[in-house]
Amino acid sequence: MDRTQKEDLVATMRRTFEQTSIVVVTHYIGLSVAEMTRLRQEFRDAGARFKVTKNRLVRLALDGTPYEGISHLFVGPTAIAYADDPVAVAKVVVAYAKANEKLVIVGAGLGAQAINADAVKALATMPSLDELRGKLLGVIHAPASKLVGVLPAPASTLVRVLDAPAGKLHGVFRAYTERDKAA
Repeated sequence: MDRTQKEDLVATMRRTFEQTSIVVVTHYIGLSVAEMTRLRQEFRDAGARFKVTKNRLVRLALDGTPYEGISHLFVGPTAIAYADDPVAVAKVVVAYAKANEKLVIVGAGLGAQAINADAVKALATMPSLDELRGKLLGVIHAPASKLVGVLPAPASTLVRVLDAPAGKLHGVFRAYTERDKAA
């Protein structure tokens, strides 16, 4: 890699760090190519990216971004996972780390705050952004649907109340009519 390629890579990574909401730092010692490919696919399916990094270049790219505080995590064979949805990234990386002990979560940057591996695991237990949106939509929709169900209730109750005596009168009328026919 020549100097201009390195500068382009640093600039690209800096833009990525400025636009993403989470950066999870991992060590991947011993993962095979097939395992890395499967891991990358899981991240793509979740709307995230997973990239093996050059530590020195990443530290340069982190300067001046909100993730400056995690530069000390870049030691050894390092890979990063990043995306706009922090929970989706955390879920994928934690699930894969549970299934394959070769992937180790070192820490992460969530916005301008550095968090440890335990915090990433806690983040993975939270509902994703799409789940939260669905719940919020349900909460917003529930009062409206209950209101629609309650508004016609008084009218229907009134109709049933008014209809009840009419039904009784109809029954009484029928009984008298049948008695008169029998006589």
